[in-house]
Amino acid sequence: MTHRVAPSRPREEACPTRTVVLVHGLYHRPEHFDRVTELLRAGGVEVLVPELHRGSLAADTAAVQAVVDALPEPPLLLGHSYGGSVITGVRGAGRLVYLAAFVPDVGESAAALSATSPSRLQEAVRAVPDGSTTLCSDLAADLLYQDSPAPLAAWAVGLLRAQAPGCGRGVPLHHGWKDTAATYVVCGRDRVLAPALQRRMATRCTDVREWPVDHSPFVGEPGLLAELLRELLAGGVPRG
Repeated sequence: MTHRVAPSRPREEACPTRTVVLVHGLYHRPEHFDRVTELLRAGGVEVLVPELHRGSLAADTAAVQAVVDALPEPPLLLGHSYGGSVITGVRGAGRLVYLAAFVPDVGESAAALSATSPSRLQEAVRAVPDGSTTLCSDLAADLLYQDSPAPLAAWAVGLLRAQAPGCGRGVPLHHGWKDTAATYVVCGRDRVLAPALQRRMATRCTDVREWPVDHSPFVGEPGLLAELLRELLAGGVPRG
């Protein structure tokens, strides 16, 4: 089921592109999007999934900016979770999609936003001697991928990697959602990023959807996400 909320203010809705850039969140890898990329590429959509883990929000943003700058046309740019902070700071997108993601305003960070609402993610975080952190596998499966069958959740957990400290405290220097059409997807069964916080951040976007899914629909509901992205590429969102 999709619940659509009217946009708070009109913005240009057209996204005349066939290119999608997918930006993962903390602890994740590009491969976590594999099920979505396969569906999109089968329909002729060009999909790029840059690797983050560059050590800071600024470095992660620069990595995605380099991908966008190399394209011949403005892409649809999707950020998941922490990836929302990354895409917020990138210039030149044709459209933004925030998937259970942070939408920081001036001076805000993902860490500051998440501190305003309870999250169970800290239950799974384990410190590593080098200063990085990892996620406890059993808890990660229950928190991130609870809607997926056990073998699929195990695959996704197996891809998780250590995370350098400090990225979530980074503050974007640019705020693309202020002048670029943006869709927010609230994941209503999310155990990591509270749905109530997602709904508050979603008011900053042009278009809001809400799905009864966990934090990671690109794993458990890849068809649902691919369908939305194809719709947005086709310009299927009405003007506000």
